[in-house]
Amino acid sequence: MKLLLVEDNPAMQATLQRSFERRGMQVVTCGDGARALDRWRAAVPDVVLLDLSLPGLDGLQVLAAARAEGLATPVLILTARGTVGDRVLGLNTGADDYLAKPFDLDELEARVRALVRRGQPAAAAEAPAVCGLRVDAASGAVHLHGAVLELAPREAALLRALLARPGHAVAKERLFELVFPGQHDVQPEAIEVVAYRLRRKLAGCDAQVVTLRGLGYLLRAAG
Repeated sequence: MKLLLVEDNPAMQATLQRSFERRGMQVVTCGDGARALDRWRAAVPDVVLLDLSLPGLDGLQVLAAARAEGLATPVLILTARGTVGDRVLGLNTGADDYLAKPFDLDELEARVRALVRRGQPAAAAEAPAVCGLRVDAASGAVHLHGAVLELAPREAALLRALLARPGHAVAKERLFELVFPGQHDVQPEAIEVVAYRLRRKLAGCDAQVVTLRGLGYLLRAAG
């Protein structure tokens, strides 16, 4: 079993790494939100243990960006934020489980193993194709009629977000958060540039990106 542990507290990180390695698991550690996404993409783990309070991107931003990219790895949030509102927010962002600090290590291990068992059937199933487009859940790559579609990372993130809700409008503000996570220095209009480039990449295929003024964008069949 391979774990990605995203925790910025060195003592907690070391304790959890030792504990899981003694239980026969492989553990990759990271203490920074932005680097966590790179580690996640580079070698998709079986489970991600994700702290919410991180430098760079916070845990919820990491989670939202990963889900937008099609990374379907089960995620267990570890955090000192234990209120109901925090748990609901984490689960709605795409987390699979939530454990408040302090916690029992045996309970944490049991929850991790349960997530792996739960995630195995989902990992084996392919996402349904939409207008010939399909997201590979393991790699996050977008395929068009079985061939990998050559897209820039932001174009791919936008397309994955639209493929998650085909035929439905997705607000520009929400798309901006997914395509430019944590990049507060980028102007909101930048999403329009990414949409324009994606539209050109999809020219001639069965799908098109449609602009809905005042609402956002949607993906639908061309014609």
